[in-house]
Amino acid sequence: MSLLVIQECIACDACREECPTEAIAIDGSDPIYTIDPDRCTECVGYSDEPSCVGICPVDAIIPDPNNAETQEELQYKYESLQEEN
Repeated sequence: MSLLVIQECIACDACREECPTEAIAIDGSDPIYTIDPDRCTECVGYSDEPSCVGICPVDAIIPDPNNAETQEELQYKYESLQEEN
């Protein structure tokens, strides 16, 4: 499952810097962060848990209920992203 940035986000930018797949971006002129579900692997292939969740000081990153994925799907996405590079 991809992750989702919720309203509690304080736009500290820590998550964006931590994301190994560059899935986190600023959306628009306001500092509203979004996570691209096509790039988010929940850090599968990089670490045991999502790096952005661990670094967020206000717990503003949660599982996205609209983008449920199995561990195998996340692994496949990770491998596909590696092939792009």
